[in-house]
Amino acid sequence: MSDDPLDAMKWRWSYIQCYLFPSMREDIDPITEALGRLVTTLDVIGLEAFVPDPPRAPGRPPEDRRALARAFVAKAVLGIATTSALIERLDVDKSLRRILGWERRAQVPSEATFSRAFAEFARGALPDKIHAALIERALGGRIIGAIARDATEIEAREKPTQMKGNDGKDDPPAPDNPAPPRKRGRPRKDEQRPKPEPTRLERQVTQNLGQMLADLPTACDVGCKKNSKGYKETWTGYKLHIDVACGQIPVSCVLTSASVHDSQVAIPLMTHDERPRLLSLRSHGRRLRRRPDPCPEPGARPRPYRRPQLSRRS
Repeated sequence: MSDDPLDAMKWRWSYIQCYLFPSMREDIDPITEALGRLVTTLDVIGLEAFVPDPPRAPGRPPEDRRALARAFVAKAVLGIATTSALIERLDVDKSLRRILGWERRAQVPSEATFSRAFAEFARGALPDKIHAALIERALGGRIIGAIARDATEIEAREKPTQMKGNDGKDDPPAPDNPAPPRKRGRPRKDEQRPKPEPTRLERQVTQNLGQMLADLPTACDVGCKKNSKGYKETWTGYKLHIDVACGQIPVSCVLTSASVHDSQVAIPLMTHDERPRLLSLRSHGRRLRRRPDPCPEPGARPRPYRRPQLSRRS
């Protein structure tokens, strides 16, 4: 077998098809197409390398975190909406229960244990670590031919955050000699107007990845977009921005509030993955009026993006 990561993935898939599935059909019966897809996903991501074994100490042993992590993967792959529905499925589905690592119904933990384990995985950034290792194993040392960038909505059963209106209570007191209101229109030659506050895109030019991600809102709110038929659709929840490489491999993902425009996350997505790429494709929602250089030189200013004009033949 060569050192090419794609050849390694092909060899892994042939191993799954020829050896893993036949042996599992002998031990687990029945194994449906959905369960086979779950087994393939668990084998490819290899989460056991990132979830430690339960500690061996006196007292009651904790629940196996590896089995709980597999359960959350199964919840996403099988499209199970809630944790309670997953527990009900595990009570009646023996094949799924054995794939995740539980032999008996009594071994399936409670919903509170699932919640605590989910909080531990979120604090430890378990999905980010698994995704980074998968991308390094699949695309390490390769030039990405094309990147497709788009966003998708994620509905959540949460109450959206309320936008705080400015009622004037926290405003500072008015000065004794207030400045006259600014006149509309073009300023005079001798008039010096204050510079406006930099926009988020202009701030991202001089920020690193951590500062850019911290500046993006992540609270649950209401988003709106037009569907393929031109009608507006709204949802309550979040928005997932994804960069997908050749072979439908997601190389970078950013989760924001549902109301964040796609253009606000274009530069963080480009900075998130520093592998060389030849082409970047964006949806229509990512058309920027100003295209800042994500890696400018010291003292350089962002250059405006001028859309090329098609020449008209007389």
